[in-house]
Amino acid sequence: MEPLSHHLLTQAYNNGWANHRLYKACLQLTHDEFVAPRCSFFPSIKATLNHLLTVDWFYLDMLECEQRGEAPNPDGERFFEPEQPFATCTDLHAEQAQADHRLIAYCSLLQDAQLERYVSIVRPQRIQREQRLRLLAHLFEHQIHHRGQVHAMLSDTAVRPPQLDEFFCEEEADLRALDFAELGWSEAQVWKG
Repeated sequence: MEPLSHHLLTQAYNNGWANHRLYKACLQLTHDEFVAPRCSFFPSIKATLNHLLTVDWFYLDMLECEQRGEAPNPDGERFFEPEQPFATCTDLHAEQAQADHRLIAYCSLLQDAQLERYVSIVRPQRIQREQRLRLLAHLFEHQIHHRGQVHAMLSDTAVRPPQLDEFFCEEEADLRALDFAELGWSEAQVWKG
């Protein structure tokens, strides 16, 4: 696999791994803790995780349509109705894992020469066009940004926030081995493409 495309694939794996770790922590919360009002951009852990998922659905749909050579979905806003489609952490976890799998599958097909291709994103009043590379960078940053908010909100509970930065270093493989086993991944699969 080519260098930049492979890096995007490892970013997709990192995204799935970090979500897996974060959800393992969130699943330890009581339902009341999960929905409790907190100080953050979105008012609860539940609301923030729902936002992460619906935004993933929105961008993944646009990326996948472009990859298949199809016109963009004209009804992208449907991914945000309702704003919080899931009431439980268990249901959110299952859906986020599926979205993470889709992102990994999408990135596994990328080639460096195609990263400058444009993706059409249907907005309420216009069609936004972004290069694949920049749109993927935005999607990864969006996940990191809001995962960080959930991580901070966990600090206000009895559940210890998980370590989320032990993915890329080769000599830290033992620190992610259990998670990789739970996800059905191997180091070779992630790093060799």
